[in-house]
Order: sequence, then C-alpha cells, then structure tokens
Amino acid sequence: MRAGERGFTFVVVLVLLALTALGVSLAGPIWYEQMRREHERELLRIGTMYAKALRDYHDANPGSDKQYPQQLEQLLTDTRFVGMRRHLRKLYPDPLSPARPWGLMRDPQGGIVGVYSQSFAAPIATRPIDTGVVRLPPGQHYSDWKFMGRTAQPEN
Repeated sequence: MRAGERGFTFVVVLVLLALTALGVSLAGPIWYEQMRREHERELLRIGTMYAKALRDYHDANPGSDKQYPQQLEQLLTDTRFVGMRRHLRKLYPDPLSPARPWGLMRDPQGGIVGVYSQSFAAPIATRPIDTGVVRLPPGQHYSDWKFMGRTAQPEN
C-alpha cells in the first residue's frame, strides 16, 4: 500500500456521513410538518365522529325528552332500547395528546354535548372548517375547536 492511499476510505466515509446528516436535517422539518398535518386531520375525523355520535344519541332518544349521554361510554352501548344500539364502535383517544382525556362540554342537565382536545398547540388550519357535521371557527389552540352536534347548546 502506498503512503498516499492511506486514509482514503476514512475520508469517503466521513463525506458520506456528512451528506446523510445534511439530508436528514433537511427532511426532518418536512417529516415533522407532515406528522402535524396528519394529527390535525385525525383530530378532525375523530372529533366529527364524536359530534355525530352525540347528536345521534340525542336524536334517537325514545319519547319527547331528548337527552345527551352522561358518560362517553354510553355511546358504545345504548341501553335505552331493547336491542343493542351503538353510536360509536370504540372510544377514540385524542390524537394530539393520547394520554390526556377529551375535554367534555356539558349541558345544564350534565349531559355531554361535545368534546374538545386539551392540547394548547396552535392549529395549522387558520380558516373556519366545516366538516358537514360541525363548524369550527379559527382558533389559537386546538382546545378552541369544540366538536358538538349542531343541536347542542352547552352550558358555557
């Protein structure tokens, strides 16, 4: 081996390592932004499902005394009917902070009329959103988005 050839492989490995680090540093923010967008879309999807389930529970109430559920679990198995009726298949966690429970909006009788994320992160969407079930005004935080059926009147 000649003296000029020593260390050439080491230099090539260092250059490749530097190029890889540069590529990851450029792609990292793009991946992070994509992850935020996906979580926001998931929040809109799940929040809309909760709003629709709450409205369906309210509208399906037998008799003229329309009520909202006292607990989210009542959306899974509606015991007000002879047969089993489900308004949701399962209770979905908040996609932005799965370890924290949903914030609940209640009516004067204590029924749950809506849910909201307890995340104080700023949303990507800056315009009003209409999912067909709920209308969400622009908010400073995700916690400003209240997912409730259009017939709901919260106590707030």
